[in-house]
Amino acid sequence: MKIYDITQELFSCEVFPGDPKPEKKIITTIAENGICNLSTTFLCNHNGTHIDAPFHFFDNGKAIDQISLDKLVGYCYVAEIQGIVTAKDAITILEESNNCKKILIKGDATVSLEAAEVFANAGTELIGNESQTVGPKDSPLAVHRVLLGAETVLLEGIRLSNVPKGRYFLFAAPLNLAGCDGAPCRAILTEI
Repeated sequence: MKIYDITQELFSCEVFPGDPKPEKKIITTIAENGICNLSTTFLCNHNGTHIDAPFHFFDNGKAIDQISLDKLVGYCYVAEIQGIVTAKDAITILEESNNCKKILIKGDATVSLEAAEVFANAGTELIGNESQTVGPKDSPLAVHRVLLGAETVLLEGIRLSNVPKGRYFLFAAPLNLAGCDGAPCRAILTEI
């Protein structure tokens, strides 16, 4: 069984413009006579590979700890698109995937508002993409509101360059951060 780690390394990760970069602080080290190596981490919940919860854009939306793990673990389909994902592209992806409920988009792709509506109306449980935001970087609000409003979970900042197009088993459980709008996760795919 082949396993693909599709997670960015956190301290060298791409950061959405305006978000703080992750920082590591060393507390003690064995090399300096500490009894152990110990560090702390400061990060934004949307650094690196992460999950967006509906609460990210809706005050009454589910927080990260309220999202069912069924949406984050299970069969998925990896599609490949460069540029804007149109409504026609979204329909083609759903048809190729046999209406799979978890879709990962490989490539330098931005989900358009029209494609978001297609995915939301199809009951898509999860959309994953390689960018730090699923929608346009200069105006991500509308796409996020359509998808998160339909309780489609967003898995952003994944890395799929070594993953061929096709069906896989996805595990993308976020850290269990009560009441938060998002959380980093370790996302992996396995061949089926």
